[in-house]
Amino acid sequence: MLKVGLTGGIGAGKSEVSRLLVECGAVLIDADRIAREVVAPGTPGLAAVADAFGAGVLAPDGSLDRPKLGSVVFADPEKLAVLNAIVHPLVGARSRELEAAAPEDAVVVHDVPLLAENALAPLYDVVVVVDASPATQLDRLVRLRGMTEEDARARMAAQATRDKRLEVADIVIDNDVDLPRLERSVRDVWVDLVRRAQRSQE
Repeated sequence: MLKVGLTGGIGAGKSEVSRLLVECGAVLIDADRIAREVVAPGTPGLAAVADAFGAGVLAPDGSLDRPKLGSVVFADPEKLAVLNAIVHPLVGARSRELEAAAPEDAVVVHDVPLLAENALAPLYDVVVVVDASPATQLDRLVRLRGMTEEDARARMAAQATRDKRLEVADIVIDNDVDLPRLERSVRDVWVDLVRRAQRSQE
């Protein structure tokens, strides 16, 4: 098994790259999706978040009001640290369960938004960083996700710098490109990852 850590700044296009890697044959473990699962209604994770931040972060139906929570934590590093201390151990435990269930010869891609921020690179055999310029990130967040420019800049500022992410990269995928070129890049990276996985089995 080859354990790959896939990361990139918000708006860099990491989700598109993970989708393309799955098409190639990767087993995807999506930390964002798991992070939603571990704070679903009725979970200990949601109870812990409500205890820490108050009932105001809950929607009327009892689910987590993610935009409300985001507005609370992304502008306050201390509150973000509190949230991470609740959610990250739960995500880590579930990720390990899913990894253990993957085939022995699999290329397992962990989609981890905060890999650089939380110094998680040593957990993976290979770290792949999806890179885009801050201008591209900002454009995608405002144009495609409907964020205000102020909110988009705040989300970007809450993450690691571009340089910090690139420092931990074994492979960099440039996503300041159109989709056909991105698809070619991902296919090339996939060939590399399969080769590495085969070497690790020898």
